[in-house]
Amino acid sequence: MPPTITAFANSPDRGRGHARDMRVRWALEEVGQPYNVRLVSFEAMKQPAHLALHPFGQIPTFEDGDLALFETGAIVLHIAEHHDGLLPAGTNARARAIAWMFAALNTLEPPIVELGMAMLFERDKSWYDERLTVLNHRVRVRLGELSVRLGDGDWLDGVFSAGDLLMVTVLRRLNASHILGDYPTLSSYVARGEARPAFRRAFEAQLTVFTAASKHAP
Repeated sequence: MPPTITAFANSPDRGRGHARDMRVRWALEEVGQPYNVRLVSFEAMKQPAHLALHPFGQIPTFEDGDLALFETGAIVLHIAEHHDGLLPAGTNARARAIAWMFAALNTLEPPIVELGMAMLFERDKSWYDERLTVLNHRVRVRLGELSVRLGDGDWLDGVFSAGDLLMVTVLRRLNASHILGDYPTLSSYVARGEARPAFRRAFEAQLTVFTAASKHAP
């Protein structure tokens, strides 16, 4: 039986591919692994059945036989370790690819998410402009460092890996802010990721779910 992942029944990102199931879909598409998707509502995410899979009541989850996982980093790493295509064969190159997975989720994503949340939910606060300046600076520092490291390479460590997959999905969260446009090297890097056939298949699959949900919305 193919593995089963969970995704939003009606994603708040409006089909833009920012919900975290996109990362798992992309990883499965890259390695050619068929999968099933079980859609869950926000209400169902807080019920015991889903909390047994994800203790924090979020998506995605990953079920394969008697294995149940949560957290996209863990899921993508599991996929990469059990299928060819997302981790290099060499021991050192493999370790570096995993390091980039951690860097994407631990170093780049937190300030990017914090900036996005502030832009969505704090615009009416008296201190919004000051806070936005601070958050913008934090993100730009990390983007500058990443841009220097990438240089003129296509990928972070020579060949496409799970590290690039996660990094591209993290950087795409900046689309609404237009910050990435100030870093041409990173903009091109994200575009290369988005041009991969596996990304396109994953994107269309999640967009189809949102489109169908929108047609049936009251």
